[in-house]
Amino acid sequence: MSVAEDKDPLSSMSLEELWELFPIILVEPQEKWEHQYQVMKARVEDALRAVADPRISHVGSTAISGIWAKDIVDILVEVGSDDDLEMVAQVLERRGFIRMRTEPHRVSLNYGYTPQGFAENVYHLHVRVFGDNDELYFRDYLNENPEVAQGYQALKLSIWKQYEHDRDAYTDAKAAFVRKCTEEARRIYGKRYGECEKGRWPSENDA
Repeated sequence: MSVAEDKDPLSSMSLEELWELFPIILVEPQEKWEHQYQVMKARVEDALRAVADPRISHVGSTAISGIWAKDIVDILVEVGSDDDLEMVAQVLERRGFIRMRTEPHRVSLNYGYTPQGFAENVYHLHVRVFGDNDELYFRDYLNENPEVAQGYQALKLSIWKQYEHDRDAYTDAKAAFVRKCTEEARRIYGKRYGECEKGRWPSENDA
């Protein structure tokens, strides 16, 4: 985890200090997650109204039915290839998001990280160019295959304490499982979340 903005008080902390302050904590499924997502989705839509027409989606384990997850709502924000990704990120920063990482065609931000630890409501925002959306396929595959979702939960619970203060290692330990499921989902679902046509986002029922 890296923090890009010097003005953020967390930016002076080392990676190890950040992981100590913000450990991995898994909790049972929470009904509040969907409401939290809807509230933040509306805020992001309002913030970006003048600079982009994003497709916003609830992703991550809090979007998968019936499994333990970090009490952090992950949101995928897809913008058009002609949109200014940097401008989108800056608009979100002005609305209180903290930029964590900038990569080609990707910006990661969070909300609810404070010098005292996690706030009551915490979010990870993944801003991408439209079509960079493996998370949607993984989410759908696990929701449509509950036994696979339970396997994912078992994997996470088995590595949780080992990597409680090492998010990179925790993510790496899940990578093969996630990759396998995502590849199978893309094979099955095809262009479920494919390119935008005629000014509208494709729905989940589009082939």
